[in-house]
Amino acid sequence: MPSPPRSKRPATTPADRPDDTLMVQSVEKAFRVLLAFDVGRETLSLSQVADATGLDKSAAQRFTHTLLQLGYLRKDAETRRYGLTPRTLDLAYRYSRSSSLVEQAQPFLLHLSRTTEETVNLTMLDRTHVIFVSRLVSHHVLNTDVMIGSRRPAFCTAPGIALLSRLPAAEAKAILEQSELRPYTPHTVWQMPAILQKMKKAAADGYAAAVEEIAPGDITTAAAILGADGRPVAAISISTSRVRFEPDAAIGRFAPLVVAAAQSMSRTVPIHGRS
Repeated sequence: MPSPPRSKRPATTPADRPDDTLMVQSVEKAFRVLLAFDVGRETLSLSQVADATGLDKSAAQRFTHTLLQLGYLRKDAETRRYGLTPRTLDLAYRYSRSSSLVEQAQPFLLHLSRTTEETVNLTMLDRTHVIFVSRLVSHHVLNTDVMIGSRRPAFCTAPGIALLSRLPAAEAKAILEQSELRPYTPHTVWQMPAILQKMKKAAADGYAAAVEEIAPGDITTAAAILGADGRPVAAISISTSRVRFEPDAAIGRFAPLVVAAAQSMSRTVPIHGRS
């Protein structure tokens, strides 16, 4: 599954919350610098960091220097370009080790992986996107650029629709209105009325499916895991390829499996499981 282009900066920034007196803007700016690096932007000059973050060059220099000293950035002595260091993975490691949700999901993911021999994912909703927090890759996968920490738009992915379909309608629509709705492939369902219809169907069926909406050949089926308060906390999904299955056959085979796994987990996940 190829990586889609970088999304616009999340709508919820300090500029959108002028009354948030507890916000430490220097911390937000430091994370803004770290998040400037991505696929196609593995290294950046100081000027490029400033342009990508909206900071002036002086501020960009102070933040890159601080992150360099803390070990989260490296600087090439010859090119003077900055890049991330492996230390940035420490936060992801700490999350995966401390998350009871990820821990509880592992037996279900392993069972689905062994049963289907397909790629199995655990994803969570993060603003307008879903983020992969656990992933067991099938040996049938030809493109492995999706990994833990990868993000995909919620509106055109099976996990995203499964999660949105379980939210209150007004809340889900607000997320869609903040999303960058556009086609990623000729098969992407990207116009609001059609997305809302997909969500309605997913709510009725108990699962969502996406066929080649984010990448050619991709077929994904997903179901939402609900917390004790009835809100969605994550989604379990199975991804395969049109090389192996026709869409109807894939959905017919995998939908009951993700629904059963999600329902079993929903009986064990507490309200705080979404944190």
